[in-house]
Amino acid sequence: MRSAGAPDVEPLLRELAPRVLGALARRHPGDFDSCEDAVQEALLAAARQWPGEGVPDDPRAWLVAVAGRRLVDAWRSESARRAREEGAAALEPPRALESAPGFGGGFAEAGGDDDGAGGAPDEDDSLALLMLCCHPSLSEPSQIALTLRAVGGLTTGEIAAAFLVPEATMGQRISRAKATIRAAGGRFAPASEGDARDAALRAVLHVLYLMFNEGYTATSGPRLARAELTTEAIRLVRLVRERLPDDGEVAGLLALMLLTDARRPARTGADGALVPLADQDRSRWRRAEIDEGIALVTDALAAAPPGPYQLQAAIAAVHAEAPDGDATDWRQIVALYRLLMRMLPGNPMVALNHAVAVAMVDGPEAGLALLADVEAALPRSHRPIAVRAHLLEQAGDVAGALNAYDEAARRTTSLPERRHLEARATALRAVG
Repeated sequence: MRSAGAPDVEPLLRELAPRVLGALARRHPGDFDSCEDAVQEALLAAARQWPGEGVPDDPRAWLVAVAGRRLVDAWRSESARRAREEGAAALEPPRALESAPGFGGGFAEAGGDDDGAGGAPDEDDSLALLMLCCHPSLSEPSQIALTLRAVGGLTTGEIAAAFLVPEATMGQRISRAKATIRAAGGRFAPASEGDARDAALRAVLHVLYLMFNEGYTATSGPRLARAELTTEAIRLVRLVRERLPDDGEVAGLLALMLLTDARRPARTGADGALVPLADQDRSRWRRAEIDEGIALVTDALAAAPPGPYQLQAAIAAVHAEAPDGDATDWRQIVALYRLLMRMLPGNPMVALNHAVAVAMVDGPEAGLALLADVEAALPRSHRPIAVRAHLLEQAGDVAGALNAYDEAARRTTSLPERRHLEARATALRAVG
């Protein structure tokens, strides 16, 4: 037993959650839903006990033992027990469960990397879980929610708070997601090789990318950012990179997140107002994250042909290397966006960012000429309208800029972004 003294167990529990769930899911691959519920109960039990009693010598084995016992108890209490009686011997808990705390006293012995269950090694479980949570039958919001719960170890209440919905609503979303996976025949399984594995990995990276973006610039609500989402996305990408250290796109996504997250301290002023990239105090950017991100993307680009995440990380690195906005190498950024547009044809957000970069090189009129197609592709988004407002202001069209700022402010559901757009309009009216 490690010494007590109210240790902060939350980071440890988040780290262990996917490994514990993976251990149970490998033993019982046909009942992921019940395994996930049992692990959540074990995490809650640890969160209650460990701060007062101390962290066990082998916290993972403790969680596996408690979750396994909860799983067995749940099975025994179900009306479907008779249908499982023929396999009762196979479902008997291993001896470690008998010594779980609260179930006979003492702590479970370490189970080893494989937990005595055979199958994939423990270090592959988290990646397999990510792939299952990002099952193609799920919508993107459901993939993110299930990933945060099953792999991130967040409670339903924490996830609901992050997405500004009632806990009951989020609970229903997660339950539907698990039911959808079950109906689609999805099962926990070690990541295989080949095209299927590559497609599943790309889905995982996309979900983590979306999770980070939602955390970095919240779609709605009173906060500009939700650090709990960006922090969790970075942690999970690090986890994937530990399993796949030679994958250039995994390295590229981690680099992109680090280089972007490094700016977070400078994104808001003392009053909480949004500060645009060009106006940020770059001395507040976190240098350690920038150095790590630049090293990651440099090594990845040198090792193999670039992918979309590597190119986006390279663009972020160009921004990070500039001492101020005026020193930014916008021509290099334009070239990188052109490459990215070839890889992701029809992606409106890439086209929008390309238009901004072109405006910085060739003037606001050149950027405005590229915006029409972007606005048509994003008819309900405020972002292209906000860019149009900025470029019209630079071009000297005060009336057009005011109309665009007002329209963008009406459309956004983010209160910090709305205040920023309204402030720009107010300042422009004063000057006009």
